Amino acid sequence: MAFQNKGRRTPFRPKQTAKSAGSSGIKTRSPRPAGFKSSQDGETADLHLPATAFSPSASKGPRVPAQDSAPAVSEKLHKVLADAGLGSRRDMEELITQGRVSVNGEPAFIGQRVLPTDLVRVNGKPVRRAMKHAESVPQVLIYHKPAGEIVSKDDPEGRPTVFDHLPRARNGRWIAVGRLDFNTEGLLLFTTDGELANRLMHPKYEIEREYAVRIQGELSKEDKEKLLTKVMLDDGPAKFTSLEEIGGKGFNRWYQVKLSEGRNREVRRMFEAVGMPVSRLIRTRYGSINLPSNLTRGKFERLSKEVVEAWIKESGLDKEPVSKLIPSRPKAGPAGGTRRTGSSPRAASGAPGRRPPAGNRPAAKAPRSGRKPASGTPRAGR
Repeated sequence: MAFQNKGRRTPFRPKQTAKSAGSSGIKTRSPRPAGFKSSQDGETADLHLPATAFSPSASKGPRVPAQDSAPAVSEKLHKVLADAGLGSRRDMEELITQGRVSVNGEPAFIGQRVLPTDLVRVNGKPVRRAMKHAESVPQVLIYHKPAGEIVSKDDPEGRPTVFDHLPRARNGRWIAVGRLDFNTEGLLLFTTDGELANRLMHPKYEIEREYAVRIQGELSKEDKEKLLTKVMLDDGPAKFTSLEEIGGKGFNRWYQVKLSEGRNREVRRMFEAVGMPVSRLIRTRYGSINLPSNLTRGKFERLSKEVVEAWIKESGLDKEPVSKLIPSRPKAGPAGGTRRTGSSPRAASGAPGRRPPAGNRPAAKAPRSGRKPASGTPRAGR
């Protein structure tokens, strides 16, 4: 929970010791730029897609699986793209809506499912869909974010970004697990695994966050009770699971708060709802990962495989594999047919990013001569 701070100490920080120092033919919308916009405190930024997520060479059509391979499993397209390290699932949905994603040469749509045999392209480049095994451990690092940095790749105002201080990802790109606003400090997690990032942020897993909050003034008993039961915000009710006073002198008071969700500026808005604006906010814990006391501002630290495995298990994220092996052959259907759960082509009049009307869907293309038909030929999605 504690961390190094030169020149000043906060009440939750223990004294440091010597040991602790250390071309798919799909047109983009004009005049939309190559990147797309994402919000961060009102700013917009372009999405930078990593070159490592694309295959240097790919066939012109779907891959033909080996005849003795395991049954194929279809997955949501936006999940496949996120797992490839292209960004978060929300970012990938926006890419699909913009018409920048294709499956087997046809524009993709939201909710589409794909097979391992389907050829997925982003901006005309084939996506490298690496086979990931259940025993593989995602890459995770922790970063001590100082105030005055944004959690975004670029900023029109030219402000510093947290990504300027991160190392180059060995595979894919770093995805921020949640965000901290411009003036908030503390623990920020990054991973190259889109599935893990989605689970860590999903409300159903109720991953607990812990913050140190400094306010000007002291909370009354009524204010504390209100913050622990229900505070009405613009986007619905909110409450802390724990609230404790941890020190402070004079007009400034420090409190430690815990909550199991991560809405935009939620902690600040809750204190403002009881008339106590926050003057300083520091995230000190995310799940069972604490901000190391010897990790200075603007620095990062990679988590070891053992720590990541233990964290995933303790957080309850191991009930389903975070990264699982994707088989590559569909199950046999009734009457000797195949169960096809692949991608669905777009209707001729359909708009990019939307599911085509059922009556306008073209028939599947016939296989090339001299080649066996690919199992899992695309058909209309469910």
